[in-house]
Amino acid sequence: MHPATAAAGLDPATLSDLLKVAGSPGFDRLTEQIRRTGGCAAPIRLSGGTKLLDPATKTVLHAYTTDTEPGGVLRVACGNRRASRCPACAWTYAGDTYHLIRAGLIGDPCKGTPETIRDHPRVFATLTAPSFGPVHNRPNTRPCRCGTQHPEDAPELGTPLNPETYDYAGAVLWNNHASELWRYFTIYLRREIAARAGLTQKAAREQSRISFGKVAEYQKRGAVHFHAVIRFDGPEGPDTPPPAWATLGLLTDSIRAAAARVRVIVPAAPAHGVAQDVTLMWGTQLDVQVIGAFGDGEELTEQAVASYVAKYATKAAETTGTVDHPVGNKEALILLGVPDHPRRLMEACMDLDKAYPDRRLRAWAHMLGFRGHFSTKSRRYSTTLGALRQVRADYRAAQQRASLGLPDPDDHPEATVLVVAHWVYAGNGHTPGESWLAANIRRDIQHSREIAREELMGERNE
Repeated sequence: MHPATAAAGLDPATLSDLLKVAGSPGFDRLTEQIRRTGGCAAPIRLSGGTKLLDPATKTVLHAYTTDTEPGGVLRVACGNRRASRCPACAWTYAGDTYHLIRAGLIGDPCKGTPETIRDHPRVFATLTAPSFGPVHNRPNTRPCRCGTQHPEDAPELGTPLNPETYDYAGAVLWNNHASELWRYFTIYLRREIAARAGLTQKAAREQSRISFGKVAEYQKRGAVHFHAVIRFDGPEGPDTPPPAWATLGLLTDSIRAAAARVRVIVPAAPAHGVAQDVTLMWGTQLDVQVIGAFGDGEELTEQAVASYVAKYATKAAETTGTVDHPVGNKEALILLGVPDHPRRLMEACMDLDKAYPDRRLRAWAHMLGFRGHFSTKSRRYSTTLGALRQVRADYRAAQQRASLGLPDPDDHPEATVLVVAHWVYAGNGHTPGESWLAANIRRDIQHSREIAREELMGERNE
């Protein structure tokens, strides 16, 4: 179907631009470029070109320039992990995170972890923030404290019963120091493991290793919490079995004890409304579940854990009602229509910025104070996101060599090719018509992938 035919109901400006794009002589090539980015919502525009040369004879084997491209530019995917910014690139990021976490659960020799890793003790732990005041919630089948039994999509869920008494300062300071809380947790975890094994910390490190992969998620109340896969390994990491004393029970008890020990003290700032030192700690709602092998009848399987972590790797504070970009002042929050609860959290960040200038609370107000990485892992957990991206880049490079008839350097080491490239940033994003086209291409790609996945799962179940 022609884009103009499918675009009924668009606003006049977008429809007019779409008609212009669809009628341009380079429309087919533009569509191909957008498809190659996966339907990226905000592609980087580059101008320039590349040449492939034979270093011995200086013969030009292949030359490419953007002069003949639509608009004189090449569109490259933005790579943003936020689904609110670019659903296409976020989908890729979530897929990479899924494979990273899954490789650390079931093993994948191509990704640096042996299949014997499934025999290592591993758990899925969720560490949460403490209470900063009662909020509207859904406590099983009982009514909320307000007396109402809220539906699942009720907008008041997670908001304070009494905003005037809610500890907004404590909430944003907790988010701001969440990464430090995690760091101390990992330190205490190793100490607790050694103590329960009856070993010195040095001896415990020589016999075992703790590996983890984690992701941050925002609760409806705006507090960050962490989901983590925590695994026992041998002294050399996943390639070696853990010692006999490294049991699931010991790991679980150590996690609970370590979380209870963590304390981070934020000094008082009386001139800015913080009358006394603030003691930050983990909340009492600590959940630790054993991860079972896929298909063994376990409630929490490897597949479920990897999918769960990947799901939240592309989400951030905007899920609570805030915005996904920095905001300069409180007046802007009203103009942006930020709901009352996240607005108060953002205002608390701005109010506390002068009290703790090194914490950069104003700069991270749109993240409700949180300034850490959303997805992190220990060095030996499994592969890296960079390695997964490199595999994808190598695959595309091999495709290009094959299409140009160039030899594979792995098969012919002597066949060296010199690449001379010159690129200039020429902007980013789409015109309104191009944005509509990209969104539809992304949906088509996603739909095709979902069908392929369902067919693959059906074949596996037969």
